Amino acid sequence: MERKQLTRVTLVALLAVAPLAAACTSGLADAQSSSKVKAISASDKQTGAQAHPQILEDFGGVYSGAQANYVQSVGRKVAVQSGLADSQNAYTITLLDSPVNNAFAVPGGYVYITRQLLGLMNDEAELASVLGHEVGHIAARHSQKRNTQSLLGQLLSVGVGILTGSSELMQVAGQAAQLYTLSYSRSQEYQADDLGIRYLSGSGYDPHAAADMLAALDAQDKLAATANGSSNRAIPSWARTHPMTADRVSRARKTASATGKAAGTGLRNRDTFLTTLDGTLYDDDPKQGIIDGRWFRHPDLKLAFQAPQGFAMHNSPQAVSIVGSSGQAQFGGGALGGGLDSYIGQVFRAIGGNSLQLSYSTPRQTTINGIPAATSMARANTQSGPVDVTVTAYRWSDTQAFHIMTIAAAGTGSGPFDSLLRSVQRLSPAEAAAIKPRVIEVVTVKPGDTVASLSGRMAYADYRAERFRVLNAMGPNDTLRSGQRVKLIIYAAR
Repeated sequence: MERKQLTRVTLVALLAVAPLAAACTSGLADAQSSSKVKAISASDKQTGAQAHPQILEDFGGVYSGAQANYVQSVGRKVAVQSGLADSQNAYTITLLDSPVNNAFAVPGGYVYITRQLLGLMNDEAELASVLGHEVGHIAARHSQKRNTQSLLGQLLSVGVGILTGSSELMQVAGQAAQLYTLSYSRSQEYQADDLGIRYLSGSGYDPHAAADMLAALDAQDKLAATANGSSNRAIPSWARTHPMTADRVSRARKTASATGKAAGTGLRNRDTFLTTLDGTLYDDDPKQGIIDGRWFRHPDLKLAFQAPQGFAMHNSPQAVSIVGSSGQAQFGGGALGGGLDSYIGQVFRAIGGNSLQLSYSTPRQTTINGIPAATSMARANTQSGPVDVTVTAYRWSDTQAFHIMTIAAAGTGSGPFDSLLRSVQRLSPAEAAAIKPRVIEVVTVKPGDTVASLSGRMAYADYRAERFRVLNAMGPNDTLRSGQRVKLIIYAAR
């Protein structure tokens, strides 16, 4: 599957955000009083309906099947507790085919959750807690309080713009659309937590599931940072875009206790959830290429490259982003109508758009792993100072080229990414055929099974036991018991 054309750039405006007039106080009582909102308005419905197709395109589309139907039924059951609409059909609950841990909501009753985040959960109540939290953002009209412009204007890019401070260069981050997310204040998160717990309890679920889910998200975020080889959490996740604080889990437990329900009281539906989850795709879809440690491999394109040590990668339908403390890069591709010089010019024009004209050096021809290549650099003056923007293009065929764009501090050129640029290579047919998707397999613990024996089956080269424990919400000293159902991530046939 080919990457989208290099000139496809989603425009993202960085809009000023006004602070809330007053912070929300914690507690279920405050959540109840603050939930007295109007019904879903016609304008909100229009906003959500207009944004929906773009969101599906940028986040991999709908993950269809039994899992999607299940998520929709749970989401609607929880959402109706908000009182925004009497009919469950008023809500559009979508399971996204994305390998990023994320969930979000937009005005008009549109709620989204990724299959990756679904895979981290261990029962239906945890799923309901995340969906309830997102409905809480809608009920409290948090996005409207932050900005009254269009949804896509509110979606903040955490890509190149953070490094450069440039709204022009930030347009490039539109190619990594899964890095978009609504960012909320701490008080807004607390209010959404409180409302979500209220909806959770009202739907008959164990309200303490919200704290369990928050703890699982925090554990996953810490493991991802460790696996990336850096304390810098370069890959956005639900736990980052919905900021975690030291007291948030304990606060959620106190709010749950305020409902009058003790932990373990209410529905969890673990077996139903795990049965439905079994077989769900996990991590990247090979059709879009896969990230395996520091390597990116695309079986259809028969292409591979390796990220520098300490950098994290993120894969989207539009581009692969490589992010680290010393800069960031994006991999993309497009049609090769002329030579590589012409192709590089197109990339720089796409980066600059209409408002930023980049003057780049004459492309220098070279060969990388037997592949004809060319590279050029431009200096961009941004709000945060000058940066070096480098484009290295690879002639893949007579009609197709790929490129890696890097952004780093002025004077460093592509230096932080030299190993990345030199690693681009072709895969042999056998190497491409060996790439398989990862899926979730639910197994029953047998006598003699241990964390070590089961985690040894995990489809990863590193941190197998740690991944197994986080995936199954197990602490460092927890042990398995015979008859227990647990999740594994295994390789499946393509």
